[in-house]
Order: sequence, then C-alpha cells, then structure tokens
Amino acid sequence: MLVVEKYWENPSVLHVNCEKPRAYFVPYENEIKAKRGVRGASDYFTCLNGVWKFKYHSSIYNVEDGFYDAGHDSSSWDDLPVPSNWQMHGYDKPNYTNINYPYPCDPPFVPNDNPAGLYISEFMIEDISERNSYLVFEGVDSCFYLWVNGKFVGYSQVSHMTSEFNVTDYLKAGKNRIAVMVLKWCDGSYLEDQDMWRLSGIFRDVYLLSRPKAHITDIFVKTELSSNFDKGTIRCEVEVISDTASSGTGLEASSVRAVLKDMQGKTLSDTSSNISGSGNIEISVTEPKLWSAESPSLYELYLYHNGEVILCKVGFRTIEIRDSVIFINSMPVKFKGVNRHDSHPQLGHAIPVDHMRRDLILMKQHNINAIRTAHYPNDPRFLEMCDELGFYVIDEADLETHGCSNAGDLNMLSKDPRFEEAYLDRMQRMVERDKNHASILIWSLGNESGFGSNHIKMAQWAKVRDNSRLLHYEGAFSPDCFNTLENKADTNCFDVYSRMYPSIEWITDEFLKDEGETRPLILCEFSHAMGNGPGDLKDYWDEFYQHPRLAGGFVWEWTDHGVKSTTSDGIEYYAYGGDFGDEPNDGNFCIDGLVTPDRTPHRGLLELKSVIAPVRVEAADLAKGRVKITNLYDFTDLTHLALNWNIEKDGIVVENGCTSGVSLAPHKTATVTLPYTMPEKADGRYFLNISFCLAVNTAWAKIGHEISFEQFELPVAKIKKVIVDKAVMRSLSIERTQEEILITGYDFKYVYNMFYGTFTTMEYKGVKMICSRPKFNVWRAPTDNDMYIKKHWMAEGLDRLNTHTYGSLVTEEDEKHITIKSDFSLGGHTRMPAIRACVLWTVFGSGDIVMKLQGKIREDIQSLPRFGLQLCMPKGNEFVEFFGYGPHESYIDKRRSTRKSRYASSVDEMHESYLMPQENGSHYSTEWATITNELGTGLLFVGMDDFSLNVSHYTPEDITRAKHPHELKRRDETIVNVDWRMGGIGSNSCGPELLPQYRISSESEINFMLRIKPLFKDDSLTDIVLGDYSF
Repeated sequence: MLVVEKYWENPSVLHVNCEKPRAYFVPYENEIKAKRGVRGASDYFTCLNGVWKFKYHSSIYNVEDGFYDAGHDSSSWDDLPVPSNWQMHGYDKPNYTNINYPYPCDPPFVPNDNPAGLYISEFMIEDISERNSYLVFEGVDSCFYLWVNGKFVGYSQVSHMTSEFNVTDYLKAGKNRIAVMVLKWCDGSYLEDQDMWRLSGIFRDVYLLSRPKAHITDIFVKTELSSNFDKGTIRCEVEVISDTASSGTGLEASSVRAVLKDMQGKTLSDTSSNISGSGNIEISVTEPKLWSAESPSLYELYLYHNGEVILCKVGFRTIEIRDSVIFINSMPVKFKGVNRHDSHPQLGHAIPVDHMRRDLILMKQHNINAIRTAHYPNDPRFLEMCDELGFYVIDEADLETHGCSNAGDLNMLSKDPRFEEAYLDRMQRMVERDKNHASILIWSLGNESGFGSNHIKMAQWAKVRDNSRLLHYEGAFSPDCFNTLENKADTNCFDVYSRMYPSIEWITDEFLKDEGETRPLILCEFSHAMGNGPGDLKDYWDEFYQHPRLAGGFVWEWTDHGVKSTTSDGIEYYAYGGDFGDEPNDGNFCIDGLVTPDRTPHRGLLELKSVIAPVRVEAADLAKGRVKITNLYDFTDLTHLALNWNIEKDGIVVENGCTSGVSLAPHKTATVTLPYTMPEKADGRYFLNISFCLAVNTAWAKIGHEISFEQFELPVAKIKKVIVDKAVMRSLSIERTQEEILITGYDFKYVYNMFYGTFTTMEYKGVKMICSRPKFNVWRAPTDNDMYIKKHWMAEGLDRLNTHTYGSLVTEEDEKHITIKSDFSLGGHTRMPAIRACVLWTVFGSGDIVMKLQGKIREDIQSLPRFGLQLCMPKGNEFVEFFGYGPHESYIDKRRSTRKSRYASSVDEMHESYLMPQENGSHYSTEWATITNELGTGLLFVGMDDFSLNVSHYTPEDITRAKHPHELKRRDETIVNVDWRMGGIGSNSCGPELLPQYRISSESEINFMLRIKPLFKDDSLTDIVLGDYSF
C-alpha cells in the first residue's frame, strides 16, 4: 500500500511546494515569436502533453508503493493521452449530477475507496544548470501528488486552476521521469459540485518552463484613462527574481525594458527600468483607442528581461457604476451573455484550443457579447481569445457547494472556518492568473454556495488586490439565503445585485420598486435553453431595454453536455445522466444548451440572436416606405452594415434593394425611407423584409453575414374573399345507415360515423386521404421546459384522453351541402372530462369540409399543452407546403427568428431532433397548408383563424416514450396536427412558470374554425384559399 500524507482530506493543506499564483504568460526568446504566440515555439517551453503510461485503481488503498521510483517498470501499464479524462477512455464511468454529491456529505471526508489514476511520463532535457525549471499543470481533477525522478515534489488541488512547481533541484540532464497520482475525490471536491459530468484526471496542458535564473515572476498591467479619454496610462507592476535571490543570497536590481506598440505595430514607447524584487513601469498614451466587445483594440506591451520577451496585450477600458447603471467607457451597456461550461462530446473537459475558438466564433455570429465562465475559470488561452475577439467576461471562481442544500444547509461550508483558506485560495488563484485580461470586467466568487464569512473574506481580498473590476456573487441574493440573512449589509461587498431565473414580475414589481436597493441587476442565469427552448427571451429583453438599471443577462447555457456513445447495435448517440449506470444522476438535465454537443445551433440560439440583435427596426409609415431604425450597439455606428430589403408577394420576391453605410450613432434612432413601390391593388399578401448584413469582413464572419432582420406586412387592402356560390356546385349523394352517413360527390367520398362523431373515410379521386379516424388532441410530447406542468397534465390524464361522443345529428341538409353536429368530451380515467365541446362538420358539393367547434376547458385545469385536430394520412404523403412562420419551428413565444412566408418542405425536414425527444417542429400562425403525395394529391387546410401546424412521422405519444432520438421508430404514415392553439415554450425547467399570455388556460373559450379540402396541386391554390365558406 502507498504511504503518503493524507492531504486529500485535510482542508488546512491545499498545496505543498507550489509556487505562489501568478499571471499567466509564456516567455519567448524574441519579439517575433512572442507576437505569434505559439507557446510550443518558445525555447523556454517544453510541452509534456502526449501519451503517458497509466494505471487505474478503484481505490487509493490498492496503489502499490514505489510506483513513482525512477526505476519502476511501467511498461505493462496502459497508454493514456494527456490531457484527458480517464472516464472518457473506459476507466470508471462518467457520472452526471447537478446538485447531489455522489458520496455522503461529510466534509472533509470522501469515500475510503477513492479511485486513483497513476501517470508516468519520461522526457529528455539538455543541461539546464543555468536555468530554473517550473513544472506547470493547468488543470487536474481533483487533486494530485507529484514525484520527479523518484522524489516527492508536492501536492495540489483546485481542479480548474494552475499548479506550478519549481523542479530545478529534481531534474537532471538527459532522461527525466514524472510520476503523478491523481485522486478522484478530495476535500476540495465539496467545493466543486458544479452542474456537470464528474470526470477525473489531468485534463489540461502540462508543460515545463525552463527560464534564466534571473527572470520576471509576475506582471500586473493596470490601465487608467483621463475623464475624457484623451490620455491613457499603463502602470505595469513587475516582480523579478535575481540570480542571487534564486540561490537564496539576496536581491539585485536588473533592467526591465518595456516596449509598447499600437495595433499597426508602431512603437509608442520604449523605456527601461531597474527593478529589484518588484517595481513599476509607467507608460503614457495619447488618444488611446479604447477596448470594448465591439472594438477590441489591444496594444502590445513587450517586456524584455535577461533574454526573455513576454508579451502582454493591453486594452484601455473602464467599468463603473453610476446612478445604478453599469457603464463601460462611459457608455451604458447591456450584457447579452451566455454561461459556458468546458464540454466536448468525446474529450470531456479536455478542450482543444480550436474548439474554444469555434465556440467564440459562433457566439459572435449570434450577437452574443458576454460570457460567464460557469462555474470555474477556463483555460487561460480562452481568455486571450475573449480579449482579441471581444467579449465581456464574468470570471468565476472554481467554487460551488450546491449539494450542501440537500444535506440540510447550503451555507454549511461557506461559514465553516475550516474551509476559509480554501475559499480564499480559489479566489486568489483566479485573480492572480487572469488579472491582465481586458475582457474580464467582473470577478465572481462562485456559484450556488450559500453565503457566509468565507465569501466575505474572498470579497475583501479581491477588492484590495484589484479595485478596477466589479464583484459578483449570486448566492448572496438567492431568496433562500438573502431572506434569512441576519445582516443584509454583509452583501454590500458586492457591486451588483445578481439573481438567477427571477420572474419578470419580481423584477418589475419588487426589485425596481425596492427603494433600499440601488445596485444594478444582472441575471447571471435566465432563459433556460434546455431542449425546445427558451421561449421567453423577448419578454425579458423588453424589460432590459426599458430599464437602464437592468444590465442584461446570461442564458443558461451554451452547449448540450452530451457524451458521444454507441449502442450495442452500433448506433451513435449522445448520452446523458444515467446512460452509463451512474448514480446519483440528473438524467438529461445536462442537455440544456443553445448548441448540440457537436456545436450545431439549436433553434433557441437563432431566437437569441434575433432578440438581442444590435439593430432594431420599427414601422414608421410603411405606405411611404418609412421605417425607424435604432442602433443598439454601444460604441459602433452602422456604417459597417448593409441594409438589404425585399418585398414578397404571397411568398415570392417581387422587388428588392440595398442601402449601404447607414450612418447612425450608438443608441440613436433615425427614420429611413426605402424606395420600394407600394402595390396599387389588393392582389396578394405583401411583406417587407429588412436585413442588416456585414459590409466588411471581420475576424468572426465574412461580408454578407446577417446580423439582424425584421419583417412587416405592408398596409395593402385585404383581398376580398370570393363568396362560394353553392348553386354552381355539383350535387351531393347522401346515404344513411344506422351508424354512418356516406357522402359522395363528383370526385370524393366521405363516411361520417355518427357513433364516434368523426369521419372514418375520406377519399379523393379514389385516393385515400386518411388511414384512421381524425380526433381532437390536447397532448404534446412534453418539452424539457414542461417538466413541472407535465405532472399536472398527467395527473389530469391529458396524456391518455378518450373521446366520448354524446350524440350526433344532421342539422342542415340539401343537395349541395350537409351539416352534422356532434357533442363530445375529452377525459381520462378517474377525472371529470377536461374539455366539453360541440363540433359542426359541413360538407359541400365542392368536397370542402368546414369545421366549427366551440368548447370549454374544465375550470381547474391549469393549462393545456395544445388543442387541435389530428389526422393520420397514408404512406406517401411526404410533401408539405404552408404559409406561416418558418422555415424552422416557431411557437407563440419563440418565433423571433422566423419569417412569415410560403415554405415547402418534406415531412422529415419538418422534424427538429432534440437529444431528449420532445415536442418539436410546429409552426405558429399558419394560414394554410397542404400535405400531398408525390403526384400532388392530398389535403389542404385553411384556417378561418391562424393555426399551429405540425406534420411528422411520429405521434406525440411516440415522442413521449422515446428517451433518445435513436429510440424513435419512424412511421410510414404522416401525422398532421392542426391546432387551434399550441401552448408556449417558456423556460420553466429552471426558470419561472410560463407567462399567462402564452398558456391555454381554462379561461380560454375554444372557438376553432377550419376548412379542409382534398386537392390536386395543379389546382390554383391561391384561388382555392381565397374561397369564403363562412356562410
């Protein structure tokens, strides 16, 4: 058995022989290499990534002593890439849990059988007697012991932060061996209970820095600006270690040269300073270019010392709070943000640099300007890219103790003096490493860890160390915590008031009316993007723009955390909690992002892009071509955008134009006249589409990339409906049996069953239009955001409703039409009927069927998922055409990324795949739709009022039963749902309840009118749709 000090259960020992935390940088031997920034090209840098020897033990007590010896034979061990998580390579298993600790909550103790991963790597180095060598681990989960050439070097924890060891005295010229023991759990794991997969190992880069004996050890670059921004000052605090200091004999002054260059490479300053231990270098800049997310201007500060060149990229910017509003560079700003976890479908938490950049490019392309590093610091290179591409960052400490809530006291560890140093250490390490990034505006003390004296210590230290940024911590303001604080003044150490998932009602009726609270509000999490969602973005952003004190919010979250897996049949899919037999687990709650694991955007990301678009367009006088444009950028005019417009008539473009270089200052509004021609007569539906696209190439998108769009219907007189003359219709043949009415026309045959109160046969020109009885339906496959309301739905039996027909009778009949009335209810077992209704079916000699339904929802039903007519059409009806909101899915509260137009699609293309199957692919405010076979024969649906359309090869019940996409069994038949209303989407999986205006409540009177007509697509569709059968 291995004999080591039991540091992993001792919160008073966090690090052994670690260097004190410092700013992240890599030294180079010349300016050219420093500017390129490829750290592997530096002569001072040796990358130790690669294949290491690896041995897994299910318990530390099975680890053999001496595995770390220089002569230990590890040739029989497995190979494992570093960086990686060992669970992603078949050792142990991934475990997804959101809140619960996967072990008893008994801090600082962790399970006796604490899994251990042993790593060995060998590398060659030349004679480094004239250098100091530092071994750097950028991320190890959860803690690790380090040996070099058989000698114990040290210990460290804090999974998502850098651990650096001075290994000068342990190395030798030639071959060297590193041995590492990583433990799955330690006392620090109680502070790392984030909503994520629990994955272990060396998951970030490992490298050796071999530096001159005298070298710069730390850098803190601070910027100051005059009140009118015409002068900037860089104050660079530099710490150095001299040759004699490294040998322990004293300090000597050494020269540090500082060269500042602008964005074009022009030298603005070249100065030197003799520094002993620590000192300051001050540089003045006239008319500095300011850094912002919109214009991320970075100066290059090169520090030369003893053969090393270190590049610091410097951004001039200010952040302050004035009159309860957050200002950047004296402009009020809105954070249009997302929360981002490190997540890769195959690599787990080991994130390649290209993958990080791909995330950031996608964010920029979708108008996102801010990131919260949920809930730990990211790779330092991620922050470099945020500086360069332009993002406002909330940098968050690696701290969450959410599991303490289910153990009885969320504040347990935050007020525990045994963990005070651990809390403080996590703040210090983050701030010291990341302090030179212009993109970081706010330090966050962690997430969902209650609140206590340990947080206050963190805040106090951060304010002293860096008073140039704001402090944030949501946990202090969560209702369960804030409402129980004995002294609410304890939260005064935080500059902003932060909440997650508050209702709009709370924001407007409580927070903004609280005279004792003057801080700006940030929603660090809102609009839960899980599955088909979020559906409430526009409602929140309307409030954000209305109230300057509301600084914006960060959608939860960026990506689905699915793990790429394969079934026993070889089918690839993305796994979530429980799929590996992991316990405890929170199922698919990790599938909650705006993009899929492979970074395919969900429709929710398109919705977000539209809602937060930096250009707003409103109608001014459409008859004269006048529209009102508001520039919602904070620092940029609109000259970098081209305004493209077109006019569609019934979905076909009939006119278009382009206006480039709209000159409009930030936060200003102007009226623009577009030179389109107003139609002279009412001969169709006319829509104006306006699109703003990039007119210049950027680092994240090319010319032509669309930034925003808006659509307006032109005020053209409505086309008069054509009153259908029954007199010119062919006659009907009507035959009756005891249970059925056979209705035959020139080219159609319908059979209505009086017992069931619906049609059993619909044929057109001998082609069957339906293959089962149409029925009224209220069930939808619950979305993730239905997770709470679905319990009510299922308790009411809405997932298993049966139709009870009370009776059917003919109310009108002549040779040209017949009207049949059926009274019915929909109910589940045990409960009273959920809906009672009366439906009138009128069949005309033209083959048209007009349905008129009136119904009432039972008063104590909170809401319905949907209500509408469901038909099952035979195999081959694969072609859909509709006039409504598209081209992708749209809902009453999730439609800002769609346009109203005429669309054509296959049935398969109408389906939107979510990693947890759920309601998808519906189209809000559809006016008419056709579903036909390849020859063009099928059914036309025309809404007397607009309807929601859903066409699929799956029933709602099929989708409800499936837990993964590969479990869906595609039907040959086509399932058509024409809904009077479809309930909204919301974000109630973590956010507030669906807003009342988007619910189908018992207060809603059902008045549903629909026209159904069999047709052949060669018929004039427009003329048919205009037919008025309302008599």
